[in-house]
Amino acid sequence: MSEKIIVSRDRGVLRLLMNRPEKKNALDRDMYRALTAALEASAGDETVRAVVFSGAGGNFTAGNDLADFRDFAPDAETFPALTFVRAAAAFEKPLVAAVSGDAVGIGATLLFHCDLVYASPEARFKMPFIDLALPPEGGASLLVAQRFGMAKASQYLLLGESFDGAEALRLGLVNALASPEDVLDLAMEAARRLAAKPHEALLAARRLMRGEPKHILARIDAEAALFAKALTSPEARERFAAFFASKSR
Repeated sequence: MSEKIIVSRDRGVLRLLMNRPEKKNALDRDMYRALTAALEASAGDETVRAVVFSGAGGNFTAGNDLADFRDFAPDAETFPALTFVRAAAAFEKPLVAAVSGDAVGIGATLLFHCDLVYASPEARFKMPFIDLALPPEGGASLLVAQRFGMAKASQYLLLGESFDGAEALRLGLVNALASPEDVLDLAMEAARRLAAKPHEALLAARRLMRGEPKHILARIDAEAALFAKALTSPEARERFAAFFASKSR
């Protein structure tokens, strides 16, 4: 495991802490690989009954490290974000998230694969794919419209507007709000309650609620094909160059 992903356990709950606070926990290739490995290992571990995602330093995650997009080459080894989001979408045990600060890009779309999400009122959710000349990823083109309705999906995917914890609660993305200091405790308490439930009945209920994962996996793959093509487009390259130029000033 990369030290940028810290893995811990508590009473049947596996906590995955994204630990790159100097970059607002932006996910690089090593972090995606570590997260995927943790999910794959816990899938067959009977002592793990639920998983909690959280971020260090006051943010959930600022999304994908754009340096990886700038340096993108079209093969699976250099694009492990797809492997991770497929693993999350197909994961059979409950997923819980504790969100404060920024939840951007995949930091937002990951939440649609979680069963329970807790956030601070000041949390900032944003899916800025179009502004980077990219299509949505992580199944967002399907899941956001299903959860929010088409009007709000257009507002937050096409316009790329951000929204806070109160709006996320109203839209049904978040289950409850808590202060930044308390949101992880709230998420962990909920995950421990899930871990204490009769396990097979819980997994069966989750499968029935979610349906076959093949449909969302097919959408994730369709998005990924368009995403990979867009990453090498002149429009996207121009947007990335402008972003890095602004950071160097």
